[in-house]
Amino acid sequence: MRTEQPKMIYLKDYQAPEYLIDETHLTFELFEDHTLVHAQLLMRRNPERGAGLPPLVLDGQQLELLALSMDGRELLAGDYQLSDSHLTLQPLAANFTLDSSVRIHPESNTALEGLYKSGSMFCTQCEAEGFRKITYYLDRPDVMSRFTTTLSAEQHSYPVLLSNGNPIASGPEEGGRHWATWEDPFMKPAYLFALVAGDLWCIEDTFNTMSQREVALRIYVEPENIDKCQHAMDSLKKSMRWDEEVYGREYDLDIFMIVAVNDFNMGAMENKGLNIFNSSCVLAKAETATDAAHQRVEAVVAHEYFHNWSGNRVTCRDWFQLSLKEGFTVFRDAEFSADMNSRTVKRIEDVAYLRTHQFAEDAGPMAHAVRPDSFIEISNFYTLTVYEKGSEVVRMIHTLLGAEGFRKGTDLYFQRHDGQAVTCDDFIKAMEDANGVELTQFKRWYSQGGTPRLQVSEAYDAASKTYTLSFRQSCPATPGQAQKLPFVIPVELGLLDGKGRALPLRLAGEAKAPGETRVLAVTEAEQSFSFVDLAEKPLPSLLRGLSAPVKLGFPYDRDQLMFLMQHDSDGFNRWEAGQQLAVQVLQELIGQHQRGEKLLLDQRLVAALRTVLADQQLDQAMVAEMLSLPSEAYLTEISESADVDAIHTAREFARQQLAEALFAPLWQRYQANRELSRHSEYVAEAAHFARRSLQNIALSYLMMSEKPEVLGACLEQYEACDNMTERLAALAVLVNSSFAEEKSKALAAFAEHFKDNPLVMDQWFSVQAGSTLPGGLERVQQLMQHPAFTLKNPNKVRALIGAFAGQNLVNFHRADGAGYRFLADLVITLNALNPQIASRQLAPLTRWSKYDAARQALMRAELERILASGELSSDVYEVVSKSLA
Repeated sequence: MRTEQPKMIYLKDYQAPEYLIDETHLTFELFEDHTLVHAQLLMRRNPERGAGLPPLVLDGQQLELLALSMDGRELLAGDYQLSDSHLTLQPLAANFTLDSSVRIHPESNTALEGLYKSGSMFCTQCEAEGFRKITYYLDRPDVMSRFTTTLSAEQHSYPVLLSNGNPIASGPEEGGRHWATWEDPFMKPAYLFALVAGDLWCIEDTFNTMSQREVALRIYVEPENIDKCQHAMDSLKKSMRWDEEVYGREYDLDIFMIVAVNDFNMGAMENKGLNIFNSSCVLAKAETATDAAHQRVEAVVAHEYFHNWSGNRVTCRDWFQLSLKEGFTVFRDAEFSADMNSRTVKRIEDVAYLRTHQFAEDAGPMAHAVRPDSFIEISNFYTLTVYEKGSEVVRMIHTLLGAEGFRKGTDLYFQRHDGQAVTCDDFIKAMEDANGVELTQFKRWYSQGGTPRLQVSEAYDAASKTYTLSFRQSCPATPGQAQKLPFVIPVELGLLDGKGRALPLRLAGEAKAPGETRVLAVTEAEQSFSFVDLAEKPLPSLLRGLSAPVKLGFPYDRDQLMFLMQHDSDGFNRWEAGQQLAVQVLQELIGQHQRGEKLLLDQRLVAALRTVLADQQLDQAMVAEMLSLPSEAYLTEISESADVDAIHTAREFARQQLAEALFAPLWQRYQANRELSRHSEYVAEAAHFARRSLQNIALSYLMMSEKPEVLGACLEQYEACDNMTERLAALAVLVNSSFAEEKSKALAAFAEHFKDNPLVMDQWFSVQAGSTLPGGLERVQQLMQHPAFTLKNPNKVRALIGAFAGQNLVNFHRADGAGYRFLADLVITLNALNPQIASRQLAPLTRWSKYDAARQALMRAELERILASGELSSDVYEVVSKSLA
């Protein structure tokens, strides 16, 4: 059992490295039962750290040191000190060459950090601190070096040998082996190093850059997946063109490669020139991947490609600055996806995810600022706060400066810092200098944690025709931060008259109105803005597009929300008004259930959705989004004390009532869209995504009627469709229905047909794990015995365990605590196998304070049991100890 807390690392303690590495020459000898790594480092004293030659301390874990020499002189055991995590030695000159040889064991590396095997393939994952498991090194992002890498392996099993940069030489060796050397001309930190060796096939294409250079594009996969790569290739070419057109960023190597691997802790990794992807983020074709999977592939390919500039050419100085590359790049990939698909629907999806998951993180024990002050294990800080909230912070800069001003800022940032490791402050400084603005107060978004609350009140003076909006901002305490200073909160808004028309927005003191939509910057704890020349009291449309990641409070009544749903010119706020209306109605039902009253649905929700369904002009994806009630997870997040049973009962009752009242228009929409699907080829484009999304949500409502014609339609869709989007949606509604025989047959047929496709089987697991019918835990326990399931594969864990604990709230939060015991047992097991995945599965238990006293006690007891279970990884220890603090 761990008796001492692992070392806490603080941003305030940052110091530049004592030594730098100008060149890194690596040779890998890959064998089935071990790998030899020979490293030659051309090093020098960092001139920023002054004179003198302090000891050199290199990072290294799980390495067997075989040889060590400095400037050609062999070092003996007395010349250095070795610990579990470091190699310490004394340089004798300011410039020197260090040679080392180590033995490592990728074949038994289940943590999937450093060099490991995924199936029969060697691959790497070095971010954040995996390179220290490959060789002794200064494993920190502010040490940038030029890498040359040689790989040697048995030719028959590993015909493809890849690393960063451009290939410069290759050839045969004795004994059926061969070698290849790659040279990366760009300075990079060790976390961007990559290596792949395997029996891989690839699809190839080319891209002509804006300066007319031809770049070779290759996507490498295992042979059975070669037919699932074209969508990723198309997405890559779109990304490259978009980054040139929107940001002026051109690709810089002769070749760009993506490799798909089945065992990967994250979604993908932007290693310079050699992106390594979780196969779920590369492989997509109609028969095996849903529309959501196609969109995810497009977004992730774009995200990792965009990192070539926002992360690789300009990288982060230290891991506290992680959002410098991730928040910025998430914003870039979101804008790309908005341009490729429906901008409004993309924003709706992102905001729904942010509110449900990141706001919950902000309210929990792992809450931290976008740029945290401290951490124990950096792997725990690849969080929604760093990524999604970090993206929202960049979005606010874009909103405040406008598209042109933002582009001027990014141009200066890339020009000023190319080839450097920098900070969030450097990013803000480029924005300030390029636009002649001052963003000092704005930087509080980087240093203060928590989700701000923005309370808004209104006053109308008919005599002076003046309408005043008063804003009051506050932010709850978060761990280590009791008091918060006011943020800069950009509020994009419009005002509507009684007929729903947009009004000109002239503030008191202005000569004329600049338009009908504008952005107000709320910078004080309390602040008012008065609009003049308004002949009637308007209805405000506030925080359009969620212009700031805050919780908005305004006393809209249900009739006003219905009015905004029908008339607001801002598509996002039309959806938002519908969500607010649904929340009010659902909270009323929750209260009725808790008081033991008969449940009665406010018919205004029915009327509002009837109008939406009848609107043939509205984008079908928008109709689908507006028909989607707030999730149980979101209703939990906005509850002071979440009653999971009442939330589930109320939401299911509302769905049932809507299904009955809207059966005719839902059936009409379903049949019309399914008819189009039957007579058209699958296309992975926005209009087709929209049609299928409306078709599938209509089916989910219709199946609640249990009418034989709907069951027939569901079975027809399941059996006769040509794509996974329709098949999986039909399977999901069957699984959640009472039709036991049809459900059982469909599940068996699906598993038999797709048993050789791991990613499709993951979807089969998830559909069953997410079923809210009674007995959810027992179903999951039974599925863990299925031959397609293994705890060693992160995708399987996420698909079954993650889907159950994170999405199936009514079954996970069973009153007897069995769900909590199940998850705790799994975390203890995973802690020894893969600490990163173990710590990420913990999130549902960390939110114990959201629930009633009995459940709180049960959840805390399981956290305490994990803490007392033995030697915990720093990943798991940090999350558990902070959750119990």
